Amino acid sequence: MHTNDLRQLAGRLIMIRLFGTALDADTAGFIRANRIRGACLFRQNMVDAAQLTRFTDDLKDAMGEEALIALDQEGGAVVRALWVPPPPSAMALGAAGDAALARDVGAAVARAIRALGFNWNFAPVLDLNNNPRNPVIAERSFGADPAQATTLALAWMAGSESEGVACCVKHFPGHGDTHVDSHRDLPTVNKPLAELERFEFAPFRTAAPHAPAVMTAHIVYPALDPDHPATMSRAILHDLLRARWGYEGVIITDGMDMHAIAHRYGAGEAAVNALVAGADMVMAIGSRATQEETIAAIAAAIADGRLPLHEVHARLARLDGLAHAHPASSVPYATEDADRALMAQAWRRALTARGNPHRPAPRARVRLVARQDVVSDGVSEAGVPAGVIAAMLRRLFDVDLVTFADAEAFDWNALPDDGRFTILASTSRRRYGPHARATWTPDLHLALWNPYQALDFAAPALLTYGFAPPALDAVQAWLAGAADAHGHCPVPGF
Repeated sequence: MHTNDLRQLAGRLIMIRLFGTALDADTAGFIRANRIRGACLFRQNMVDAAQLTRFTDDLKDAMGEEALIALDQEGGAVVRALWVPPPPSAMALGAAGDAALARDVGAAVARAIRALGFNWNFAPVLDLNNNPRNPVIAERSFGADPAQATTLALAWMAGSESEGVACCVKHFPGHGDTHVDSHRDLPTVNKPLAELERFEFAPFRTAAPHAPAVMTAHIVYPALDPDHPATMSRAILHDLLRARWGYEGVIITDGMDMHAIAHRYGAGEAAVNALVAGADMVMAIGSRATQEETIAAIAAAIADGRLPLHEVHARLARLDGLAHAHPASSVPYATEDADRALMAQAWRRALTARGNPHRPAPRARVRLVARQDVVSDGVSEAGVPAGVIAAMLRRLFDVDLVTFADAEAFDWNALPDDGRFTILASTSRRRYGPHARATWTPDLHLALWNPYQALDFAAPALLTYGFAPPALDAVQAWLAGAADAHGHCPVPGF
C-alpha cells in the first residue's frame, strides 16, 4: 500500500483541534490530503452563530459527507457555544430528579448545536461523583447513585438522539472517584474489581447498548490493568467493553494532549497504543506537528501489522455508521425561545437548600463576599464575575461588595461589624482550604458552581450547580420570595 494511502487511512482515525475562527486554506488542504473526518471545536473557535455555522459548513465541505464535527456541550460550566440557551449541569438535573425533564433538556441541547452544524456532542458524563475532593467532575455528574444517574443520562441521550445529534458517554470506565484531574496528571482508581463492577462500571454497562460512542478515561485501574491507563488498555477497551459487554459503538479517546498522556508518551506512540487497545478514533487535539506525528505513527503501525488492516476497516465502518446516522449539516433553529424557557425552568427546579437558609429582608443591608478571579480552567468556561452577582443582589438589597484574591489569605474577621447580612458567593469549582473553613462565617452561602463547597462552612446554603444567567435568575427569584428550593442534592453528605 502506498504511503499516501496509509496516511489517509490513518487520517480517518483521528480527530483534530483547529485554531482560529475560520477554516484557512492551509488547514483545509491538510484535512483533504489526509482525509481527516473529525474535528473538535472549542470556545476559542467560536464568535457567534453566523461565524460558527460558516466554520462548520466549511469543515464539512473539506471533510466530506462522513464528517464528525464535535464539541463539549454538557451543560453547566462545560459548554462551548455560550449564546444558545444555557443547559443546566448534569447534577442540576440530578437535583431535579425528573427523567422527562432530562430528556427535554438533552433534546434542546441537540437542537441548538445541530443548528450550528455539529453532529457529535461529547456528553453526557456517566461518572458517578462520590468523591467530594474530585477537582474536575463534581457537578458534571448526575450524582452518586448508579441507578438514578443512569436513568437520567439515558433520558438525556434519548432526547439528543431524537434531534439527530450523537452522544458520547464519558469518561469510561469512570472518573468520579479521583482527587486528581487527568488534564494535570495521571490518576489511579485503586478499587477491587467487585467494587468497580458495583459502582463505577454500572452506568456504562447499562448505557452501552444505547450509546453511539464512548470516550475513554486517562486513568489507571489496577484491578483491571496495573500498567496502562484505560485509554491504552486492551484489557479495558477490548476485553471488558467490547468482548465482555458486547459494545458495538464507537470508542474515542479523551484528548491526547492531556498531561496524563502527553507527559508520559510521545504523541504517535500514544495514538498507536490507544488504537491497538481497541479505540476507534484518537483525539489528536494538539498542534499541527502533533497531528502530523500521530498520522505518521498510525500509518506505520498499519504498514507493519501492529494495526491489522481488517481491524482498521472495522474501525472505519463504526465511524462511518456514526456519521451516516447523524449527518453534519446546519439546520434552522426555530425553537430558541421555547428552549430558553425550558432551560430556565430546569435551573429553577434544581435549586437546593441546605441548612434552612433564610432570605434577607427586602432592601436589607447586605455584604457580598466573592472571588476576584473567575478565569477558565481549560475544561470549564470562566465563572461569573463578582460584579454580576452584586448587580443581581442590588435589585433586591443595599449591597456592599468585598472581593478576595486568595481564600486562604482573606481575613473574614476584618469585615466591618456593622450588622450587614453577609453572603458568600462561590464562583469557582475550587474547594476551600483549612483557614477559610475554620474562620469564615457567612449568614448565607450561595454555592454557584461546585455543590461540595457548601460542605466547607457551617452555614446555610443555596445550591445552583452552575452559574449561567438562568441559574442567577433562579437565585434572585428565591431571594425575592418568588421561588422555592425543592431540589435534592444527589450526592452523599447533603
